[in-house]
Amino acid sequence: MRAERITDRADPRLAPYRDLRDGGLAVRRGLFVAEGRRLVRRLLAGGRFRTHSVLATEPMVETLSDVVDGVPLYVVDEATVRSVVGFAFHRGCLALGERGVPGSIDPLLAACRLVVLERVTNPDNIGAVFRNAAALGADGVLLSPGCGDPLYRKAVRVSMGAALRLPFATSTDWPADLDRLRACGFTLVALTPDGDVDVAAVAGARVAIILGAEGDGVSAAVRAMADACVAIPMAPGDHSLNVAVACAIALHRLR
Repeated sequence: MRAERITDRADPRLAPYRDLRDGGLAVRRGLFVAEGRRLVRRLLAGGRFRTHSVLATEPMVETLSDVVDGVPLYVVDEATVRSVVGFAFHRGCLALGERGVPGSIDPLLAACRLVVLERVTNPDNIGAVFRNAAALGADGVLLSPGCGDPLYRKAVRVSMGAALRLPFATSTDWPADLDRLRACGFTLVALTPDGDVDVAAVAGARVAIILGAEGDGVSAAVRAMADACVAIPMAPGDHSLNVAVACAIALHRLR
């Protein structure tokens, strides 16, 4: 490991880190951000995404020494980091990953259990769904057009790095890609509060759980395509669940 210490905020090596608060700017650069020691280590060790570089304060250098190999490591003080990245920085290190070519749906077709998201935009929900999906045995996530970015800075952070290792793809032919899943043997299960089947009753070796955005839920068109509309039984009254919570319960009951 060779750490390169930088004292000049205008150093060109820091250019990719400027204004990372603007998520769209990072996307246009073909990059995404991993914040904090845990996520930086997962990015470096994961192998799914290539690491562009790491930016760290001096106390973090030694803690990353065993995983930083062949990746530029820039060492700066905290004031420099804050002035460059454009947001409050207190985790000691961050890294830039290279997005690469967008994931294809094809690898997901070989999975046994998928989570499918329709128009879910909130990064907290996206991140929490990925965290739950990874922890409860899903093999991947398929996102409809209009969903939030799993590699958005906050989504990666909330996912605790699950977005860095769980396969995902954004559909380019929605909702027709759901028919592709069915043709590959998946049972399409739309999760909705007014579903007429308990989620625990769903059977099938290959299941795709479809969840919609908060408020709107799964669209009528997708519900019509589903093999079953299922619900999570709740106490009487006007109750609903956060989409990530519903995802976790459904995956757990299907196990």
